[in-house]
Amino acid sequence: MPPAPTRWRRGGRSPPRLLQRALLVAAFSAAALIVLILLQHRHGPEPPNPSTAAHARDSSDELLDDSPPAERDPEASHSAGTGDGSTCATVERMGEEAAGPGRGSPEQASLRVREMIRRHFELHERVRTLPAHEFCKQGFVLGKASEAGFGNEMYKILTAGALSVMLNRSLIIGQTRGLYPFGEYISYTNQSFTIHEIKHLWRKHHCARTYGRDLNIRVDIFENPAETNVLCSDWNNWKDPIIWFDGATDAVGIQFFLKNVHPRMKAAASALFGLPDSLYARPNTFGELMRAIISPSSKVQEAVDWVLKGANPDIVLHTRMMANRPVRARKAAVLCIKRALQISHIKGTPLVALVSDTPAFVKELKSDISEFAEVLYFDYKLFAKTSGLEIVGNDKPLDFRSRDWGSAPRWVAFVDFFVAAQARYAVVTGAHRRVGTTYAQLIAALAAANRHGREPSGANFTFLSSVHSNLLVEGLSTQVGWGHIWNRYAGPLSCRHQPHQCALTPFLPPAWWDGQWQSPIPRDVRRLLEYGVRLSNTGEVDKRHLVSHCRSRKDHVKRYHVLPPYKNPARS
Repeated sequence: MPPAPTRWRRGGRSPPRLLQRALLVAAFSAAALIVLILLQHRHGPEPPNPSTAAHARDSSDELLDDSPPAERDPEASHSAGTGDGSTCATVERMGEEAAGPGRGSPEQASLRVREMIRRHFELHERVRTLPAHEFCKQGFVLGKASEAGFGNEMYKILTAGALSVMLNRSLIIGQTRGLYPFGEYISYTNQSFTIHEIKHLWRKHHCARTYGRDLNIRVDIFENPAETNVLCSDWNNWKDPIIWFDGATDAVGIQFFLKNVHPRMKAAASALFGLPDSLYARPNTFGELMRAIISPSSKVQEAVDWVLKGANPDIVLHTRMMANRPVRARKAAVLCIKRALQISHIKGTPLVALVSDTPAFVKELKSDISEFAEVLYFDYKLFAKTSGLEIVGNDKPLDFRSRDWGSAPRWVAFVDFFVAAQARYAVVTGAHRRVGTTYAQLIAALAAANRHGREPSGANFTFLSSVHSNLLVEGLSTQVGWGHIWNRYAGPLSCRHQPHQCALTPFLPPAWWDGQWQSPIPRDVRRLLEYGVRLSNTGEVDKRHLVSHCRSRKDHVKRYHVLPPYKNPARS
């Protein structure tokens, strides 16, 4: 159709011939551009720049073609390319930025942190044998957990372990009525202490009477933004014998110290967690802490051996379905397993282990995966009938938690966890709603720690997130909650209407928005402001505002006595 004639104001002068030609050329150019754009959308975007991970998927068309054409968005197609001028990114592109190959060595960084942790715990194990005048000067960090969700509660212990390293204090693992959290299923390092043991040694060495040091705990509650000192105080200056950083139920709380206004605190956090703006070179800190602090109990280890029968899985798939069985989630997970297999270059028939809270979903997955792999799944009912082993503990989950945790007995999750942590090449996580739960994060972290430095596969160990298209209609905005690994990518830089994504995933979940494609959701912008942190729409921290906030407030002190304070007898 020819372009419409140009309209001119009545009574005006006729346009010169040169201008008419210029307008005609502009009209044809615009028409040609529209045709090119239509052709581009018809044939799809040009492939992204080659990388190891991009070449390793089963086929790029296979992931794209599973979603109906109506679900695809020009934004997503545009950002899947080389992306100059892109205003948003797909999850896969975000993963390339956070954990792409050739952009640093998480293994080397993790081994450095492993040595830090090893030296720390070996040094503090000797605290028990110190003479009184030295023992009474020591400081401790308390990690206390209940027996709620394993992932959230384990992060409380690991947060305390990390803080003990940062502050050069000994670690106390809290007990309830003399029992460790999940003590039937988990054994804890003997390089840590208990409150009962510290009380005994404090009395034995007369720390209060002779050295004037009462045994008390200073509590800082992370979940209370108005009172926590996580950003504004130098905790190295705290003189209390015990510090308890309470309420850090995921990977985020302890990483707030990366933005602490005191250089010494920020440096201690960076040494353990890496620089927040260097996503690809950050260590697997929580995996290394788990490796040092926990191990399966003897009964759980026997069950793990029964499941594995001497053969560790090549790939592990964890899916949190909450009693749902969406077809697209299953298809996306299968495609992501195929991508993991190609990244890993496994020869022969691979062994894939399945972990899920929904047994019916596992059965459907098993039928799909059996076409190209051997499938391993912990059948706890068969185990209970045939193994002759009995695991003591809660036989049933709490009724109100059954949809959240699944219908299996609590101990099954611990067997699953330590089976999955034996993955040799990759962990894949998927979900009905929110991908990369704390449980899945810890599986991948411990599995990577078990491989790093031990065998060649460790350097290439991979963590992948399977995100099905229904979760991406509005981009990653559904990934709310700080315990979910893609939350820091959930803002406006996440493309809408993406097809299924199988994305490389960092072992250390980010706590800030320093990466290129990270951006906060409005809810988190408001929440950070309560901590004194003003964020831009793309997540940059207003440092001047934070410093001003810290100068305007005083340290909030909440202190409890573990032993009654010593009172000097009145002189006669």
